[in-house]
Amino acid sequence: MARRRITQETFDAAVRENMVEFEMDPDEALREAVEQFESQGVDLSCIVKAVPAVSTDDKQEEQTHEVLQALEALRIGKDSAGVTEVTADLKCFTEQCSLGFAQRFLAAQKDAYPIILSYCKRSVEEQEAVLATMSALAALTDGQPDLLDAEGQQFLLNVLNKYRADSSVTCVAICAVRHCCLKHEQNRQDLVKCGVLPLLTGAVKQHSGSAALVKEASAALRVMTFDDDVRVTFGHAHEHAKIIVLEHNGLKVLIEAAKAHTDNTPVLSELCATLSRLAVRNEFCQDICDLGGLKFMMTLLAENYESPELVRQVLSAIRAIAGNDDVKDAVVGAGGVQLIVIAMNRHMSNAAVCEQGCACLSVLALRKPNNCQVIMEEGGTLATVQAMKTHPNVSIVQKQACMLLRNLVSRMRNFNQTILEMGAELLIVQALKMHEDCGDVGKAALRDLGCKVELRELWTGKHGSLTN
Repeated sequence: MARRRITQETFDAAVRENMVEFEMDPDEALREAVEQFESQGVDLSCIVKAVPAVSTDDKQEEQTHEVLQALEALRIGKDSAGVTEVTADLKCFTEQCSLGFAQRFLAAQKDAYPIILSYCKRSVEEQEAVLATMSALAALTDGQPDLLDAEGQQFLLNVLNKYRADSSVTCVAICAVRHCCLKHEQNRQDLVKCGVLPLLTGAVKQHSGSAALVKEASAALRVMTFDDDVRVTFGHAHEHAKIIVLEHNGLKVLIEAAKAHTDNTPVLSELCATLSRLAVRNEFCQDICDLGGLKFMMTLLAENYESPELVRQVLSAIRAIAGNDDVKDAVVGAGGVQLIVIAMNRHMSNAAVCEQGCACLSVLALRKPNNCQVIMEEGGTLATVQAMKTHPNVSIVQKQACMLLRNLVSRMRNFNQTILEMGAELLIVQALKMHEDCGDVGKAALRDLGCKVELRELWTGKHGSLTN
């Protein structure tokens, strides 16, 4: 059931009432208001939880929060002041929006978007000014992609075209593009149709030495491959991934960019995550391998196994490209199984690493008896069983582990006894009891391990009347 919501004005009035009527100090009044509304089941996620300044002017009471004070200053100067004259107000507005979603939501409720966009359009000829206005737009649209309209889309594209040589402006513009495309399929499709993809890949290529820009552009490209808008039945995620690869040489651009930032973990993590999203075809997986991407990932895994976030993203990328059977063999031949097992054992307490490690080994084992042999010999099964013991409450770890155990023995039943002696049966049964989504794969693992399993017959195939 949806939780109740209130307006910012209602919340602020409650805080003021606590201060005036009950003589509470500001912090106590705020705390009491939050507890009061939460106890009533009110959703305060869009409420600025700060004490508003009390004003004697009734007309200004709703504009007492700092974000609204900055917005009001921008509103007043919109038609008379130049952008340089309100730079301080723009920076204040940007900082306030960066504090949290509640501030951004409140500003949007007070018509911040058209005000900020008007400043953006007026600033487009001046680098410093456009940097300030673009920063404000990027901050405001974070989590609010619905704000962007056709005029805003065109402005973003104009800035990306006009300031291609300027890494700082380009980076902020790309950030705004990413914010406006996350969870918004129509914005994605509109911007792709208008040519945003070559601007993104071109920015990575032109400014490959800028870690901040490469990270931001890679994230924006990845968002273009999402299917995360619940309002849309079918998105263009797959189509966008194909365009990035086939028309704009995205795989090579990203792999070359990664080679320029071998010591920057956040950038490498982002690039690996994006490559994972682009491996949507069998030939794309092979292309990543042929371009040196697999070798690079193996090196990253070997040299950065202390970083759990980078390890997770590298494993995710390997998992994606190993959908190609030839790449499976290449991963195993390059010592990938040993590196995956080392990473899992090193970060056994990290559920995300264990999940990706089990998933990676599962993909490598699928339809590949020789790979299964290597996984057994290198301790992959032991690491998987340990992951199940370490994370009994994490369903995705249990599911991926069950899938790996099933893939290991589906064509190599001689492994059954060894795996059962590790305690796999009890762990799988426990996973079945605790996690509903482990049902099918868990039962399949028990079946192929030769264990007793209750298989429910969903349909007998008997003919019957459709009417009573």
